[in-house]
Amino acid sequence: MMRSKLIGSKEASDNFQFVTINGRVEFEGVERISRIAYYYSKAVKAGINLALRGVSLNDAVKELYKIIPYTFYAETAYKQALALVESNGNKVEVRKRWIACRGNKSDNGNRGIKFHVLEDHVEVRVKDPWGKWVFGKAYFGKEYLPLLSELEELSRRKEEGYGAVVSFKHYPMIHLQIPLWLYLKHFSSPKPNGYGLVAGFDLNSDRLNVVVISKDGEIIANKTWRYSDVTRPGFPKGKAMALRLNALSESLNFLSRVGVDYVIFEDLFLVKKRKFTRSKSGNRKVSRFAKRQMLIHGVIKALRLCFNVVLVNPKGTTNSEDHDRIMREKGFDRHTASAYLIALKGLEVIKNN
Repeated sequence: MMRSKLIGSKEASDNFQFVTINGRVEFEGVERISRIAYYYSKAVKAGINLALRGVSLNDAVKELYKIIPYTFYAETAYKQALALVESNGNKVEVRKRWIACRGNKSDNGNRGIKFHVLEDHVEVRVKDPWGKWVFGKAYFGKEYLPLLSELEELSRRKEEGYGAVVSFKHYPMIHLQIPLWLYLKHFSSPKPNGYGLVAGFDLNSDRLNVVVISKDGEIIANKTWRYSDVTRPGFPKGKAMALRLNALSESLNFLSRVGVDYVIFEDLFLVKKRKFTRSKSGNRKVSRFAKRQMLIHGVIKALRLCFNVVLVNPKGTTNSEDHDRIMREKGFDRHTASAYLIALKGLEVIKNN
């Protein structure tokens, strides 16, 4: 099987260390789980105020321990508060309830949320800071059980850790962070060897544009997948994302057939804020379009299909003299021109690596 690679910024690499898988949980003591979640969320809220004041991790954990008396919950809560402040500044609201505990291989995977794989489900244990463990039954797809069995064994041997979250949107759910290498080991589907071709992606709210180039930068093909209905007012958000992700899957399957070995995306982890426009309809498209979520899906899907993935700095791929020149010379629309520029940037990175 081909060994796929991911090349990108440190910020991007940090976001692709793990893949999250989700399962529904039936807890024996729901009221105890709800209590833990209430105080954990309260600790995150308090942690945001501490983060805005620049309090150190050690001092913050001591303060948050007074709210939720378990060091690993208090530490995770403060780290989440720091991340929220970094992303949103002082405009952070915490309305939901959840429990999270960071993973560490030296802690046999995770100190606060444990799991054990059985024949048709996964036993879950959540640490109650005021009492004994709370037990539950988690149901993942059966295809995930061999993966979780291996992660359980690696955790037991202190070779891997995993982060874990319990959430309560409609019913209790558990979200386990699986090391990316382990996920790809179990779920990769090897594609045919290609011809060294490079494909640049331009992800948009209403369409997906791809341009394929050779090692010499020659244009081999370009293709657009459209899903313009998703930007209509009132269009279901879940259905919109499903259509976009389906287009991504179709495009990657197409690229596998035509001999592409490298797929290039914009490194959105270098972009700190969304850019809004003067157009109300344009702003609605931006606010409803989870571009980073689509990027993450595309990268993971591409790695599963054994493409090499390169993430490039998006600067200059949308508004620049080069962008305008390519539109004139090639007769491309602005989205195809962006995909072409992204492919060229990726080709440069490949040659340098």
